[in-house]
Amino acid sequence: MVDSGSGDETPEVAEREFPAVEMIRCEENVGFAAANNRALRETDSPAVVLLNPDTEVRAGTLDRCRERLTAEPRTGMVGPKLVLPSGELDHACKRSFPTPLSALAHFSGLGRGEGASSRLGQYRAPHLEEDEAGEVDAVNGAFMMVRLDAMREVGLLDEGYWLYMEDLDWCYRFWQAGWEVRYEPAAVATHVKGGSSPARRAVRQEVAFHRGMGRFYRKFYAPQRSVIANVVVYAGIGAKLALTLAKTGFARLIHRR
Repeated sequence: MVDSGSGDETPEVAEREFPAVEMIRCEENVGFAAANNRALRETDSPAVVLLNPDTEVRAGTLDRCRERLTAEPRTGMVGPKLVLPSGELDHACKRSFPTPLSALAHFSGLGRGEGASSRLGQYRAPHLEEDEAGEVDAVNGAFMMVRLDAMREVGLLDEGYWLYMEDLDWCYRFWQAGWEVRYEPAAVATHVKGGSSPARRAVRQEVAFHRGMGRFYRKFYAPQRSVIANVVVYAGIGAKLALTLAKTGFARLIHRR
């Protein structure tokens, strides 16, 4: 278990309640990728699980993911069906890699409705139903089961991401290396989305999210696109960040009143 700079007694409680668990402590919040990498460097287990603290794993989920992971020799990563406390599907548990159009549709809400076209709703991997197992571009970092051999070939999480988008980046690199990523709905975990952070992202988190978007685009898409297209995308990311920070500031101002 990795504790990334908790400001409370979480490490002490974990060590007391679960003495068999090895605790790796970080003096500060080093970010999702860096914290997980500290544990991943220490493992020699054939399969490893990345699990967020705001998830509740249901009985049988680990076994079903392991069965899916080992069923095919080129399956490198498996993600379960994530549901919100309300029982609704957390659509981030099965995703397609974003395109500028699908990202715009997703964040504007146009790609989230039931009647959205496949191009607008692409981010949610509409080719697979909620309870249909199969290949997806990406699963969610809240719960990832990874084959050790695949991880050693692909490499660890990119620590250039402090928070957000590192899971999408990892999945992209798995596919680049010829390792399949699969969604397994027979395995279920509850995701209290945002349960380990405030309801509204802090400024540092918002900046990290948007920087992550830019980093992902720069690594995998920008080299194949024109300078003009890249400028438009980066400007769009910057505009979205500015709008989000303005909304956050306004909401806090209203709350104080």
